[in-house]
Amino acid sequence: MSDMSYLSIIERYHEHREAIRELLASIAVGVADASLLENEAAVERAFTTLRDLYPFVERLYTLDVAGRRGYVGATGNDRLAVRNDCSQRPFYLMAKGSQNVEVTEPYLSSASRGLCLSAGVGIGAGGESRGFIVIDVGLDKVVELLMGDTLRRRFQKGFRLVYSLIVSGLMAVVAVLLFSSGQEFYTMFRSGGNDLRLRPFGIIIFLTLGLAVFDLAKTILEEEVLMHKDIYRHSATRRTITRFMSAILIAVSIEALLLLFKAALGEGTNFMAAVWMLLAAVALLAGLGVYVFLGARAEALLIDIRRKHRR
Repeated sequence: MSDMSYLSIIERYHEHREAIRELLASIAVGVADASLLENEAAVERAFTTLRDLYPFVERLYTLDVAGRRGYVGATGNDRLAVRNDCSQRPFYLMAKGSQNVEVTEPYLSSASRGLCLSAGVGIGAGGESRGFIVIDVGLDKVVELLMGDTLRRRFQKGFRLVYSLIVSGLMAVVAVLLFSSGQEFYTMFRSGGNDLRLRPFGIIIFLTLGLAVFDLAKTILEEEVLMHKDIYRHSATRRTITRFMSAILIAVSIEALLLLFKAALGEGTNFMAAVWMLLAAVALLAGLGVYVFLGARAEALLIDIRRKHRR
């Protein structure tokens, strides 16, 4: 399972928009202090404290009344990523004309290259502005925290490794099946025409099994290693099950047809077994259709309920 895509992060942001903005506003209010505008060491201490409490905080910095950078609390190259002149940045323009904490909409950070949010609050005395304090946070990490997904993310690399090993094993099985089908080809032509009518069935069986195993390995690789899988969305689980069942249906259907063809040639006595296999494939297909339909309906109802609740 890869990191969340930008689209997934944006979707989650809109689902939890109010909670995220309230969280950032409370953090900005808690850290806002006039001493930060005059003391670089205080900014460093405040940033260190915020990072310990809220790992999604990426930068803390001050701006003067004209929007020019003051002191910066950050790690590594993030310190250099803060512009010297922020007078045209949304967080400054929003905070400049407001007495409240202002939180921006998501934007791409020039430092982390990921989606982030900024919360800005003005510091003043006697009705006169003295400067601004701004906090930058990683949107993906905020979403993970709100969804309780932080601990699972720590094991993500281990999960990928295990799934990769499983995929490697399945691909090795595919290679063996393809090699076996090649041997069957070779044996068929060396046999000088003996049992030529039945030899292709063995080849097809090996190739069909190889196809089914390959589809399974490909599904695991894409769903669990290469793509982001949102375990909180029913559609993600439904997609995985649908792809897995599709591979099984293809394999069962082809094997049933092979048994029917052999019975039609008078070389098999498993005609009824083939019929039952076809009926089982039809039942699996019908069950899968019902599952997909009901799952989609249930997810649509949940989304409608959430939208009404947010309103």
